[in-house]
Amino acid sequence: MNDPALHIIRVISAAPLAAEKAEAIAGRIAEQLAIEHFQVRTELDPSLIGGLMVFAGGFRYDYSIRGQLNRIAGRLKAHRSILPDDTMAQPELSRLIHNNLDDALSGFSECPLAPEADDILLSGSLPEDADIQPSSRRMVDRLQETLSSFTTESTVDEIGQIVSYSDGVAIVRGLQNCRSNELIMFSSTVYGIAMNLEEDKVGVVLLQQDDSINAGMYCKRTGTTVHVPGGKALLGRVVDPLGSPIDGLGPVLTEQRWPIEYPAASIVDRQPVNQSLHTGITAIDALTPIGRGQRELIIGDRQTGKTALAIDTIINQRGQNVYCIYVAIGQKMSTVASVVNTLQAKGAMDYTTVVLASASATASMQYIAPYAGCAMAESLMYQEKADVLVIYDDLTKHAQAYRAISLLLRRPPGREAFPGDIFYLHARLLERSARLCERMGGGSMTALPIVETQSGDISAYIPTNVISITDGQIYLESELFFSGQRPAINVGLSVSRVGGAAQLPAMKKVAGPLRIKLAQYRSLASFSQFSSELDEDTRRQIKTGERLMEVLKQPQYMPLSVADQVIMLYLANRGVLVDLDIEDIRPFLLDYLRLLHGRGTAFLDEIAAGGQLSEKAVAEIDTGVAEYLPRWMAEHEEYGTTD
Repeated sequence: MNDPALHIIRVISAAPLAAEKAEAIAGRIAEQLAIEHFQVRTELDPSLIGGLMVFAGGFRYDYSIRGQLNRIAGRLKAHRSILPDDTMAQPELSRLIHNNLDDALSGFSECPLAPEADDILLSGSLPEDADIQPSSRRMVDRLQETLSSFTTESTVDEIGQIVSYSDGVAIVRGLQNCRSNELIMFSSTVYGIAMNLEEDKVGVVLLQQDDSINAGMYCKRTGTTVHVPGGKALLGRVVDPLGSPIDGLGPVLTEQRWPIEYPAASIVDRQPVNQSLHTGITAIDALTPIGRGQRELIIGDRQTGKTALAIDTIINQRGQNVYCIYVAIGQKMSTVASVVNTLQAKGAMDYTTVVLASASATASMQYIAPYAGCAMAESLMYQEKADVLVIYDDLTKHAQAYRAISLLLRRPPGREAFPGDIFYLHARLLERSARLCERMGGGSMTALPIVETQSGDISAYIPTNVISITDGQIYLESELFFSGQRPAINVGLSVSRVGGAAQLPAMKKVAGPLRIKLAQYRSLASFSQFSSELDEDTRRQIKTGERLMEVLKQPQYMPLSVADQVIMLYLANRGVLVDLDIEDIRPFLLDYLRLLHGRGTAFLDEIAAGGQLSEKAVAEIDTGVAEYLPRWMAEHEEYGTTD
């Protein structure tokens, strides 16, 4: 029976190694690691070119020429990734390669172990009169120096061995000092994230699919978590959750990196959310206003316009000094391609980054996608002091990907088979949204998470979780959508906990009575279904409510300015539109707004700049519509007045 206290020390060399030399090398390493009982196993691997590798106590000590060459290649690759692939960049690339090659080779003194050095490692010291070739002498000095202090990251790796691998999850033995969410390297192109830390093994979820991964392979710690590129270089690009471009436009030219897991801003580093972020959608800006730094949930059934609201919001940020990050999780490539084409057609890709983890991507890539998008937004918020809008589309698929990972890791399922920490998962993501204080630069990150419901059930596990985390929700209802009310926002169930603090004074003035009038309209409309005779006041209230609902309708990808929204709502509240048929409401309003813009009215600029809807502006609007409405109705003879 094997002695559990007996350690196996493997010594792998490029050339045959004498047994006593292997014992001496193993003894020196065992002394440093405080290993008392060990057995030496020697192996031959000509691919090392020269030198040797030692596996002991869960660490790998690489003193081979192949290891040195790999480290040189890694340095050159890091510099190569930030250069454009064109002819003008070739001189710069050549200079970088030359300089870094010189730096790397300056410390590259190893050579294949020479027979003359047999007695060196046996004694553990270098005799003064030893007849050793200079290259061998330098190699032995370097080896002894490294053995005396294990602090060289380039030569000492903590390793583990794969016990089993299936469905993108590897169970690894070893990695005693591994940390949660640490990046684990399996090969030069395959990495994983340590998710389960158990007493004698670690569960690692691989980020890439690779058929070469199998039981018995070795992996090593990297000592870091996943980092993604940051900064303005990502604007206008489509990237995967690791920051690699997938739009065919070449590499992302940035040296900035940001961890996908980062602490949320403390309460002393924040300031109140009181600066408006306009979506361009009248129903949202009037009834559920969004402030910069807020977290507003968009929730509803499938195919009710949730993504359309988010895209409209991105389009409306043109010229508002707001950068946008759109994170697509578990969606079809064709759907995301359509979104990107729309953003390009509207000129919105200039200030937008799309992070894509498609439906064909691994569950691990879908899991890290929102954190990657959040990290890219944080780099802009902290380093560029910018205002950023992040859209997570959607967190339901993100939760499903994490559920798949958890079940593969044998974690106990909870409600609806989701793991118990799914709430913490989304909380630590959305809590990173903030409006920073002036001392921190004054930037902000606004989050619009999207959650899909089943048959309008907002009491399910994931919807209730995210509702309790966010600062309000915009609820889209299927019945309203199919009845033609688009965007299909249910005013009664939608709320913003920031409220009027993030509204312009002019918008707050006209939106104040709006919610009450809509509530009265809904109650009267349901009552009128059972009564054939209504008094004049009730009929007028119903007609006013119908026209308010018509004003809140809005075509897709056509956001409105705040000034236009204020004027439309003011006219609807005053009852000016009651004399028009419902189908005439929007044509008349658009024509009247074009008339005001053509005149260059000053109060439009005042409203957009955050001013009040003054009495002078109200009088000008009333006078203008009193003159224009009869003329417009006369020009459109086919539109008669309503009864």
